[in-house]
Amino acid sequence: MKTTKSATRFVICVNNDEYPASLEMFKIYRVIPDKKAQADDDMRIIDESGEDYLFPADYFIPIDLPRTVVRVLNKSFMRTPASA
Repeated sequence: MKTTKSATRFVICVNNDEYPASLEMFKIYRVIPDKKAQADDDMRIIDESGEDYLFPADYFIPIDLPRTVVRVLNKSFMRTPASA
């Protein structure tokens, strides 16, 4: 099974101490590329509100996923609540 290192990245939340309403422990989140955030040791994440916000990078562990999983996750993130 091949994994992908595409521009779309995914991470797992391993700390939500300061953001329990925004982040769920051990959930997969999509990362939005943001070089400025990365330079500040932050990550831009699509959180539970469905919007992207900055969070400390050490709250997450990057993961490599099989291409088929990435495709399915990307499709699910593109759906709106009305079309789900």
